[in-house]
Amino acid sequence: MKTKLAITCVVFGALLGSAAAIAGDAQSVGTSTTVFVKDSAITTKVKTKLAADHLTSLGRIHVDTDQNGVVWLSGTARSQEAIDKAVSIASSTEHVKSVHNDLTVRLDD
Repeated sequence: MKTKLAITCVVFGALLGSAAAIAGDAQSVGTSTTVFVKDSAITTKVKTKLAADHLTSLGRIHVDTDQNGVVWLSGTARSQEAIDKAVSIASSTEHVKSVHNDLTVRLDD
């Protein structure tokens, strides 16, 4: 019984910390665990926007975010237009400070 209560408290605490990291701004982030959650939240937001935009090369575009809010796009796309659109989507995402583009055009995918 005590084990179940302890596990419940840990899970609830983690969820509460995650929500606080997403809601807070970069200056309020205090621990490396919280920074990781915030970076993951930004990455998830960018990936969600790319999926919602139905980019045909979504599966080949990889998204990572560093602790400073810089999004790194890597992989391939079928056209320069798709690359430009991915960069634009990432740039317009909340909490993104800048976008580093390592995407290349690959027609034969």
